[in-house]
Amino acid sequence: MYAAVLMTAPLLFNGGAEISLLCQMGTFILLGLSYNMLLGQGGMLSFGHAVYAGLGAFCSMHVLNMATNGLPVPVSLIPLVGGVAGMLFGVLFGYVTTRKSGTTFAMITLGIAELVFASALMFPGFFGGEGGIMGDRVVGQPFLGISFGPQIEVYYLIAAWLFVCTLAMYGFTRTPLGRILNAVRDNTERAEFIGYDARLVRYLTLILSAFFAGIAGGLTAINFEIVSAENVGTLRSGAILLFTFIGGIGFFFGPIIGAIVGVFMTVSLSSFTHAWQLYLGLFFIVIVMCFPGGIAGLLMQALPSRRDQCGWQLVGCVVAGLLTGMSLLAGIVLMVEMLYFLHLGTPGSATVTMHLLIWEINPRNALPWLSALMLLATGVMGWWMLRRHLHMVSNKAPCVVRGQP
Repeated sequence: MYAAVLMTAPLLFNGGAEISLLCQMGTFILLGLSYNMLLGQGGMLSFGHAVYAGLGAFCSMHVLNMATNGLPVPVSLIPLVGGVAGMLFGVLFGYVTTRKSGTTFAMITLGIAELVFASALMFPGFFGGEGGIMGDRVVGQPFLGISFGPQIEVYYLIAAWLFVCTLAMYGFTRTPLGRILNAVRDNTERAEFIGYDARLVRYLTLILSAFFAGIAGGLTAINFEIVSAENVGTLRSGAILLFTFIGGIGFFFGPIIGAIVGVFMTVSLSSFTHAWQLYLGLFFIVIVMCFPGGIAGLLMQALPSRRDQCGWQLVGCVVAGLLTGMSLLAGIVLMVEMLYFLHLGTPGSATVTMHLLIWEINPRNALPWLSALMLLATGVMGWWMLRRHLHMVSNKAPCVVRGQP
């Protein structure tokens, strides 16, 4: 089913901008899954995961330029170059970062991310300076009519690598190393007591995670045909962390959902409103505070099972929650957009109305503000009533929560 979705997605969304969006989603899905090997499965909070993807992208771009000059390397294998580069840098940096765990590990990864970002501006011979490095993915003669010039061909290349890497990362969760990694995450002392080296387990996992991140970096280099210091910056690492948390770190498919939602909000919302970062931040706060399991955890709780007689009741609660959330969202969006229009509008402009979807609103009138307050009040009241109802349902019987007879 996963392969079918990857194959048919460009048939449903066949516009040029839509296929480009699908390509970005594919690379971020791979980044999110590789990051979840550290955070979700190993409990290692990293603030510099983009380092491995970015350095893999730089190495891939250099090899791509060599291929342009005659090196016999097919473009379809360029992501593997990025994976090997990411793995080698994982061996180097991981030896330092995995010596500690917890908050110390997170701070060391942040320091390495800043170090690599500064190096990107200090060594223009490798990183290309502020302008970065450009390349051409159309190299040599087309193979079976595939030149990777059209964006749809790049998408299927990304989809093929994504499918293979997803299977490999899922298989890792079933290996002894993946199992003991969960044990190290849950109780390091007990894992060491039975004879396992917790640091070595974390080190090997980081190397594997860096390998898959490097593949994602190589795909990014092919997709955009340019790599810059932004690819190794902390903003990109923060985006990977954000999307993975939104999807849900407790589930293997959580980063897939998070990457799709995150990329869609980042790319699509930015074309509609200047406040897209505010909405993304608020969405992240709501997910972390109200749904710690992310969107994947919410879906798993909402899906009715045959053993759970209260499943459809939970579905009703989800529908009510969606309606309540829509009321809250409408009130917040209306208020934020009016504030942005009043304070960040064009100085000296004679325009007194703003366009919000299909409506034309005058923020200087009292009616839009009253409407926004009413929507907010309705959403808050509905959320309060829904929480009371869920509390009553969960206290009725154990079967409601656990699905046990």
